[in-house]
Amino acid sequence: QVQLVESGGGLVQPGGSLSLSCAASGSIFSIYAMGWYRQAPGKQRELVAVISSGGSTNYADSVKGRFTISRDNAKNTVYLQMNSLKPEDTAVYYCNVLVGGLGDYWGKGTLVTVSS
Repeated sequence: QVQLVESGGGLVQPGGSLSLSCAASGSIFSIYAMGWYRQAPGKQRELVAVISSGGSTNYADSVKGRFTISRDNAKNTVYLQMNSLKPEDTAVYYCNVLVGGLGDYWGKGTLVTVSS
């Protein structure tokens, strides 16, 4: 089994910054992709950013240039640095990891609210 623990959500004003982290633990031999998704009220869950084991990244167009995804393979942790936040970034953010031989796992989510 694999456990994911997310942290870093909260309330921030428009234009502000917030950093999320997600640490994976358990029976992990190798982690392939790690990513962040979000789901706003009344909307479907969408990809925010993903990073491969080799460090290649992919971002949703809506966050390019504002968000940065990174990972620490030694700590099995993925980060999401969010800058220039907008009210439309308000959502529950979910961590997702693809673990070799076990499949993909989801975190419980952390709420990010961008409001003045």
